[in-house]
Amino acid sequence: MTITDAQIDALANHLVQGLIARGSIKPKVNEKDLVACVVELMSSNFETEAKIDDEADRMAEEQARLDPRLDVTRLRGMIRQRLAEKQGFTL
Repeated sequence: MTITDAQIDALANHLVQGLIARGSIKPKVNEKDLVACVVELMSSNFETEAKIDDEADRMAEEQARLDPRLDVTRLRGMIRQRLAEKQGFTL
């Protein structure tokens, strides 16, 4: 699933505004700057996850060619989890 920049912007705005409205945070910077920071963080997170997914797909397909009896979907999930753990990334 690909998420667009507009969706990331909307989600970041919703998150920041919700936290401010509930009083969970008291921003020390302009709200726009805070939203921009959240957008950058989320974009980076989605990019990292996409790279992990691509690598897991590649590795699972490679292994499936070597042994057609393998459950590629399950193998992909296991590879994806291991790659994420190695990078210290939470899926």
